[in-house]
Amino acid sequence: MKHRIQIAVITIGATLLAAACSGAPAGSESDDSGSALADSSTRRAAATVPARPTVPPSAPALAPATAHGSGTTLGSTSYPVPASAIVVSPAGDDAANGSVAAPLRTLGKAIAIARTGATIVVRAGTYHESVTIPSGRTVTIQNWPGEVVWFDGSDAVTGWVADGSTWRRDGWNVSFDHSPTYTRGASDNSADQWRFVNPQFPMAAHPDQVWVDGAPQAQVASAVEVGPGRFHKDDAGSRLRIGTDPSGHEVRASTLIRAMSIRATGSTVRGIGFRRYSPSVPDMGAITVEAPGVTLEHLVVSDMATTGVSVVSTGATLRNVEVARSGMLGIHANYADGLRLLGVVSSANNTEHFNSAPVSGGFKVTRTRGLTVTGCVFRDNLGPGLWTDQAVYDITVTGCDMIANSGHGTSLELSAKAVFADNLVSGNGGNGIKINDTSEVVLVNNTFVGNNRPVNIVQDSRRGNDPSVPGHDPRRPFPDPTMPWVNGPVLVQGNLIAAPSAGNCLLCVEDYSRTFSAEQMAITSPGNAYHRGAANSPTWLVVWSRGATNPAVLNDLGAFRTATGQEASGQMVTGAPIVDAAGRPTPSGQALDPSAPELPASVAALIGRPAGTRHFGAFR
Repeated sequence: MKHRIQIAVITIGATLLAAACSGAPAGSESDDSGSALADSSTRRAAATVPARPTVPPSAPALAPATAHGSGTTLGSTSYPVPASAIVVSPAGDDAANGSVAAPLRTLGKAIAIARTGATIVVRAGTYHESVTIPSGRTVTIQNWPGEVVWFDGSDAVTGWVADGSTWRRDGWNVSFDHSPTYTRGASDNSADQWRFVNPQFPMAAHPDQVWVDGAPQAQVASAVEVGPGRFHKDDAGSRLRIGTDPSGHEVRASTLIRAMSIRATGSTVRGIGFRRYSPSVPDMGAITVEAPGVTLEHLVVSDMATTGVSVVSTGATLRNVEVARSGMLGIHANYADGLRLLGVVSSANNTEHFNSAPVSGGFKVTRTRGLTVTGCVFRDNLGPGLWTDQAVYDITVTGCDMIANSGHGTSLELSAKAVFADNLVSGNGGNGIKINDTSEVVLVNNTFVGNNRPVNIVQDSRRGNDPSVPGHDPRRPFPDPTMPWVNGPVLVQGNLIAAPSAGNCLLCVEDYSRTFSAEQMAITSPGNAYHRGAANSPTWLVVWSRGATNPAVLNDLGAFRTATGQEASGQMVTGAPIVDAAGRPTPSGQALDPSAPELPASVAALIGRPAGTRHFGAFR
């Protein structure tokens, strides 16, 4: 893989490790070049890295300034400092008493002497530590008001020796576990959609990381492949080799696995940055939340070898956390009941080009009951933006942006009871939203523009009463009555569905198991606003499941309305865009609003809008 290195590891229970990835066939798309008939045994998408999406002129790409989530800026927070606070400073001494006048040198020492309820305040500077907040020692860890604090898992590397056209550092004894799956020591999976490492990027699971003047270097498998911008780690020879001249430059390499393990109920970490740690895939993440009621707030988490943050306990809150450039996945969650993501930004993750499935992208959550995602941004991830999978129940996603991810903007898979409202979904290489084997979905007042298939509702042969299908929550009775893994009912209302980049339909409903019609799945679309750049682009407006026979293909709104009784308030616009470059309705788009269905009261309460409002698309 590219850059990475090692130190201490913790073990999270095997029951937590096993549930991180999907058992889903990720593809089974309709053949947009012809028939709408899909055969799930032959049409599964290959587990390869999809190309970065391109958006045609009729579907303008969003400018970065349109991001709706807030993230954070280090040094912008000013949390109160209690008189009893334990203070840590780069100028401190671990033999001191930890007062403002006599600070400690390390966070690890501060945690060791802290009593439950203590606040630890960290002064400006860079710290090279891997720490654990142990069970029974609830603490708050925060930056000093207005000061920038980094915990950095890398060390400066000196002592380079020229060796032909490369430079080597002898005596490099830091090594990492490069297990490619969540099972330490196991080989990669071989089944389609379960293989983590893409053969085109064979070093992905190697957590070594190297930077030259802050620029990441790409790891290669042998010394002969080293050239400018590349490096090789020779474990047997304890040697590090780079292809960029280090003279006059800062070379850094990761030497720590994990930044922080949080095992104390109710602990808070806020106002701090974490970067350049090298967890392997089975280490779960650079920051692991392993106890109930933990809060992460105003954190920056960047340049981690595999996963940035992993939540494997209940009642966690991530507020204004920014996760960027993780090697595989920005945020992972499993058995994380009551998890809340508020104002989170997860961007540019999967830098190591792991396969899109089973795990990659901005945020993936499994086996969790009660998930709230509000005011967040998932953008520019290689893979999906947001992915709920394997028995996630009671999902609320509101006021978010899913922009320019190479996979689906959002995937709701093998889950149940979801509200997806007031979101902007733009420029994704996969579907805008894929609803796959997920029941009780409310899809109201979202804007979909420049995605592949904007709204793709697909059923396959997996069922919740089949014990052979992976993904059941072992905490629940079997079969779980809340998890039928059958689509429906799904309400599709008040959305602005515009200009797909490639997919040949705007509203797509199919059952690859050939069991249920759209009516049997209770798919309803009372009124949405549709846009085509031209009358035949895309050719199909709607694909509509008819169960055992091929789905109906309907090419205009009138035909759809006549055939199904749907879209009583629907509107169709051809030609000039009804969404601008910021994802907001144009004047012609706004003119459609009086005919929009009334905003349901239950959704209005979630997004802070008056019930009965008539509006197509997200409120931007």
